[in-house]
Amino acid sequence: MTSPLQQKLKISGPVVVTANRLGDGAVIYRTADSRWSTDLEDAAVVTTAPAASVLLEGGVADDIGAVGAYVAPVRVEPDGAVRPANLRESIRLTGPTVAPPTDAGR
Repeated sequence: MTSPLQQKLKISGPVVVTANRLGDGAVIYRTADSRWSTDLEDAAVVTTAPAASVLLEGGVADDIGAVGAYVAPVRVEPDGAVRPANLRESIRLTGPTVAPPTDAGR
């Protein structure tokens, strides 16, 4: 498998760097000040491959706090709100699309 840092990034709009927190698997986003946040609104939004590469490099280097960092597309609403730009990221942000099983009826 090719490392994310060895892949040529093709950026065609705003993107963020996302990963999963190692401790609990929570979806996290790389911030402009090199931290991770569970809030998409805190994410550093970039629009060029060089800027995305810098964010991604920092995210991949933090292999103790995060795992699986990659670049994900977002859209910026007219009011400045950041929203996922594809179905996968929408599901990662909002959680499962079906209710988990319960122990009811046992």
